[in-house]
Amino acid sequence: MHVFTSISSNYLPKARVLCRSVKAHVPAAQFHVLLCDAVPAELDLASENFDSLITIDELPIDNRQAWIFQHEVVELCTAVKGLGFQEIFRRHDADKVVFLDPDIVVFSDLDLIESKLDEHSILVTPHQTEPESSRGAIVDHEVSSLKFGVFNLGFLAVRNSPEGHRFVGWWSDRLRDFCFDDRDKGLFTDQKWIDLAPAFFPDLGIVRDTQVNVSTWNINQREITGDLAGGIGVDGKPLCFYHFSGLDSGAMKVMADVYGAAAPVVEELRTWYVKECETMGQAQLGGRPCQYDLYSDGGRVRPAQRLIYRYREELQSLFPDPYDCSAQGGYRGWYRQHYGEADALSEEAEVVHVMRRELDDIHQSISWRVFRRIAAAYRRIGARVGLQRVLRRLSHLS
Repeated sequence: MHVFTSISSNYLPKARVLCRSVKAHVPAAQFHVLLCDAVPAELDLASENFDSLITIDELPIDNRQAWIFQHEVVELCTAVKGLGFQEIFRRHDADKVVFLDPDIVVFSDLDLIESKLDEHSILVTPHQTEPESSRGAIVDHEVSSLKFGVFNLGFLAVRNSPEGHRFVGWWSDRLRDFCFDDRDKGLFTDQKWIDLAPAFFPDLGIVRDTQVNVSTWNINQREITGDLAGGIGVDGKPLCFYHFSGLDSGAMKVMADVYGAAAPVVEELRTWYVKECETMGQAQLGGRPCQYDLYSDGGRVRPAQRLIYRYREELQSLFPDPYDCSAQGGYRGWYRQHYGEADALSEEAEVVHVMRRELDDIHQSISWRVFRRIAAAYRRIGARVGLQRVLRRLSHLS
C-alpha cells in the first residue's frame, strides 16, 4: 500500500503527524508527500519519515505557471490529486494507493481499506451514513453535503486495475480544467466531481464503516468512547482514522461543541492534535505563505487578479508566466495599468473597483458571456467581504 497527501509548506507539520501515524499502524506502507510549493529550507528528507517527496514541478502540467496562477492554494492542492495517483502508480507500480488529507491521523491499521480494495477498484467515504433527525443537523450536515459533495475527499483509495486507471484518468481531466471553489457553477474543488463517480464507475465501493473518516460532520451519529491512553472506539470498533477538518479556522471546535458533547474524547483529540502539530513545527511553518501566493518580487497575488486572469483567456497567452514581474511588471504591471492601483485598496474596495472597470470596458475588452462568468465568481468574494448585494446588482447588469 502507498499513502500520499497533498500540501503547501504551511501544512508540513500536519503531514508529519499523519506520516508518523501511518508508519505506526501500517509499517509496510510507503508514504509520499505531494508538495505544491517551494521546498522549505527546513525540510531535510534524510531526517523525515517520508518515503518520497513529489513536487508540482515533476507533474505533467501544460502551461504550468499559467495553470497554477488560476488556483488559490486549496484549489491547487486538490487539483493535483489525480495526477498524484497517476504519478505514484507510474513510479512505483503500486498495487493500492490511498490519499489522506494532511489533517487526518490514523489510529489503527488500515486492514479494512486493504480488504475492500481487493473487492473494489475505487473506495470513497460519505460525509454521513445515516439520515439526520433534527433540523439543525439537517442544515449543518445534509445541506452542506449537497453544497460541498456527498463524499469526503479527505480519503480516496484506488487499486491498480483498468477500472482504477479509468477513474483516475477521468477525475484528473476534470480537475485540470474545473477544480475551483465556484459554487455558483456547482463546483467545490475536487470533491463535487465524485458525486458523479458512482454512476460512471460500477466498481466503486462506498465505505460506510463508522470507524473510518470520523469528523464533526458525523460524530453525532456515532458512539465514540475511550481515550487516547486506552484506545478510542467507534460503535464498538477501534477508531481507524480521524479527520481534524476545520482546526485552523476554529470551525472544528464550534461544531464539536454542538455535536460532540456526548463524547468528551473528541475534545481530548483536538487538544492532543494541536500539541502534536506544534511539536512538528506549526509555529515555524503554519503561517508561511505559499510560493504561488506571491509574485516574483514578493508581492501577494490578490483574488481579483487570479479571477481576471482565469476568465480572460487572452491574458493567459499574453502572460504565460503571470508571476514574473521582470518585464515591465508583467501581468501585475498590466493589471495596474488597466485598473490603476486597485491592489493597494482593501479587498472589498478592489472588488468593486475592478467590476466597475469591467462594466466600463465591457464592449471593448470582453464579451458579456465572459463578464457574467467573472461576476459570478466575484459574488463568492463578495459574500466573504460583505458586498454580496453590490455584486449581485453588478451581475444583473449583464
